Amino acid sequence: MSIWIKICGNTSLEDALVAVEAGVPADRSSSVGWKAGADAVGFVFAPSPRRVTPAEVAAITPHLPATVEKIGVFVDAGLEEIVSTVQLCGLTGVQLHFDAEPELPARLHERLGPELRVLRVVHFSAESAAQHAAQIAEHARNPHVDAVLMDSRTATAVGGTGLAFDWEAARKTLLQNTGAPMRIVAAGGLTPANVAEAIAMLRPWGVDAVSGVETAPGRKDPAKVREFIRRARSGNPAS
Repeated sequence: MSIWIKICGNTSLEDALVAVEAGVPADRSSSVGWKAGADAVGFVFAPSPRRVTPAEVAAITPHLPATVEKIGVFVDAGLEEIVSTVQLCGLTGVQLHFDAEPELPARLHERLGPELRVLRVVHFSAESAAQHAAQIAEHARNPHVDAVLMDSRTATAVGGTGLAFDWEAARKTLLQNTGAPMRIVAAGGLTPANVAEAIAMLRPWGVDAVSGVETAPGRKDPAKVREFIRRARSGNPAS
């Protein structure tokens, strides 16, 4: 099964289209069709250099393919704010990038329908691996959580940091000991140069890139986006 790829922090239709149209040959030795570009594009509705307004995203999403997931990233947002943003923007999923109450995913599904993809986030540190394993196990038991995004953080930023967490520590102490199966999306400092290594190390269900495919915060580099997706799909490390 092909890995799920999300390109996040989009601020324009041009950048979002680069992500979804960045296909790679399914079989270089034949004329077999093309694999898809990104499976999902993300929009940040929180303080960030990549912050967008619901009105801005509502002007972008109608021009994206229906098959592409549109994920809203929320930090410290309440139920009503999330619901209204999803409805206005035509989003298909939400990323709860904060310590939301356990009942929020169920309440979102109640209001917006069970097809809404819900991602929870764990900010991994080797020192708190046991705590993170317990968090992932809790999310795995929640039928309203589709996947857990494992990210890095700094003292001033909860995402888009450009920093990778300790993959080896996560593999040894967390991913193999959660006690319950869970879709894991690797994030934090992923670039075209290291995404294949991260996939080989972590064996995630998906990957998420932000700063690693930019020319500047909020501005995507088309060449980096295409190369990131190519390497994530093929598993080939940077040469």
